[in-house]
Formats: sequence, C-alpha cells, structure tokens
Amino acid sequence: MFKEYTLQEALKLAIKTEKESMDFYRKAGSITSDERSKKVFDLLAGEEANHLKAFFNHYQGGDLGDLDSFLASPPDKQTATHLALEKAVVEETHEQKALEIALQEEKSCIDFYTILAKDIVDPLVRRVFETVIRETQGHYDMIEDEYMRVMTMVHSSDQNIYVRE
Repeated sequence: MFKEYTLQEALKLAIKTEKESMDFYRKAGSITSDERSKKVFDLLAGEEANHLKAFFNHYQGGDLGDLDSFLASPPDKQTATHLALEKAVVEETHEQKALEIALQEEKSCIDFYTILAKDIVDPLVRRVFETVIRETQGHYDMIEDEYMRVMTMVHSSDQNIYVRE
C-alpha cells in the first residue's frame, strides 16, 4: 500500500527525484563518448532541471534552501541510480547501461508521479504533476529511441521496411 502524501511532502519528494535524475543525466553525459547520446543526456538534464524548478515554485518549505543553491548542490552519490552508473563505468558498458538505467528511472517516475497526482486536490499543482508525467513519457520515448540506435536495433516504426512478404 502506498503512503498518502501531503502536498508539500509530494512536492519535496518530486524535487529530490528531479534533482537525482538531473545529476544522473549530467554524469551520464559527461562519461558518454557517443556525441548523439551525449546530446540526449544533456537535453534530459536540462529538462529535469526545468521540472525541478516547476515543483520548487510551489514548495513552501525552507529546508532545501534557495533554488540556485539546491541546483548547484553536489549529487547524492549513494542513490541507486548513481551507484549503478558508477558500476557501469567500471565495467566499461556505460553508454548502454546508462540508457538502460535511464529507461528504468523514467518508467519509475511516471508510475510514481501518476500515483501522487491522483490525490492532489490543488488544480494548479495537479497540472504541474500531469505535465511532468507527459514530459517524462516523452523522455522515456527519446531514451528508448536512443537505446535502439546505440544497440543497432530496428525501431518499431521501421519494422515494415524490413519485413519480407
């Protein structure tokens, strides 16, 4: 059973989740040698920062400090995503693994935000969550496309080209 969150608890959790994702994408972009993958990770890091800002604008707690300081704070190196990325670097499978981790994280975020959004009464804040859910689905799709390119897989939109009659 899921914990019921107050609005401020949900916003704080979302802020921390977006910060973790932003830090992950920045790190993934810095270790990726493929230029296209690097651009994808850099774009995603910027979008996660925008999500964080949208949540931060509604958060009334003062425990996170100001927005600029929070954005500039060092990443939490003990998170599961950070540890998984560090392991992938050591194993020299970082591009492929970083994309796989990103797919898992985006899916988890979609599921998590969907649960949070359904209980939020404030229509403005609910719209923020719903917008982030849609954008996160776009992230998932973008990462999936990049993963298929890196793995030289056939994308579902191209399958008809390769099917013989």
